[in-house]
Amino acid sequence: MLTAAVTAAVAAPFALALVLVESRWPPLYRLDRAAAEGLHEAALGHPGWVRVLRVLSDFVWDPVTMRLLVAVLVLWLLTRRAWRLAAWASVTAVGGALTGVLVKSVVERARPHLPDPVAHAPGFSFPSGHAMTGLTSCAVILLVLLPLVPRALRPPAWALAVVSVVGVGYTRVALGVHWVSDVVGGWLLGLAVVTATTLVFEAWRADTGQRRPIVTQEGLEPELSTPAPEPSLDV
Repeated sequence: MLTAAVTAAVAAPFALALVLVESRWPPLYRLDRAAAEGLHEAALGHPGWVRVLRVLSDFVWDPVTMRLLVAVLVLWLLTRRAWRLAAWASVTAVGGALTGVLVKSVVERARPHLPDPVAHAPGFSFPSGHAMTGLTSCAVILLVLLPLVPRALRPPAWALAVVSVVGVGYTRVALGVHWVSDVVGGWLLGLAVVTATTLVFEAWRADTGQRRPIVTQEGLEPELSTPAPEPSLDV
């Protein structure tokens, strides 16, 4: 019950954003339009900056790149025999991707149409897949690897994750392929997915007699910092 209640509370902001987008709430529409037009005008005047944004958006923070990083992480967890943590990472990444596609198909929001566009993107607009994948992928990588990060370096690790999440959202709006509300919607939906799967993982730890770690400081499974068990040679 607690897991469902917390997940619902986290999902409530996304539900509100969805309602405002679907109803074309005038203040939100004006914000989206003003941001899109302002950033588009800036992009037209700085082609070099546009090239940097395209590299960041299409390669560094591209959903395929982020999912490949998570896939490598899952394979590493399997070599460590961290079966349930690998399952959590996989479910969070795949579940987030499928949820995003489903919501896009239901909402069917059109992308911005700007004069002299500097970039193009297929499909519907809300929520931003780049923004959602950036948040879920960074969360998975950080919450898994945090036990291996020295305490002094954990704040910089969080800062790097936040910069990546915010950065990918900025690139999508600056390139004119998403509205601001698309990006915020992607962040909120991604946060809801990560929260739900994390609470389920923590509940499993509690059921098996393991303590609940302080996730933001210790990661999901602090025991990951101990060496992996050697394979048995018994016959």
